[in-house]
Amino acid sequence: MKTRNLICIVCPNGCELTAEIVQDEPLEVGEVTGSLCDKGPLWAQQEIANPMRTIASNILVEGGDYPLVSVRTDAAVPREMIAEVMLAIKAKSVAAPVQIGEVLISNPAGTTCNIIATRLVKEIRE
Repeated sequence: MKTRNLICIVCPNGCELTAEIVQDEPLEVGEVTGSLCDKGPLWAQQEIANPMRTIASNILVEGGDYPLVSVRTDAAVPREMIAEVMLAIKAKSVAAPVQIGEVLISNPAGTTCNIIATRLVKEIRE
């Protein structure tokens, strides 16, 4: 039986987890040990079976009091989709004003998340 060592990122404890891989195809995770809370084993199983990540980045803003607006995904995306989502973010530019929470890209790269603004960018009026 194989094992996989992980460091849990769910809470500040950073527990060193050991997960047993019961079967490779289809993937089946057995017992997970080393967690100080009940969230660690669930996270480990999800991380092994289908790793997900949130993304934070920036998008260019035209006519704003800042040249960039910080953005993030509103949900985690599969790890293998990160590059495609980042390409969609890199290709996007928006015009000011931009509101916090505004959806700037819907379903990038066919994912179920949205890219939302995390900063207010006001329009510069000349």
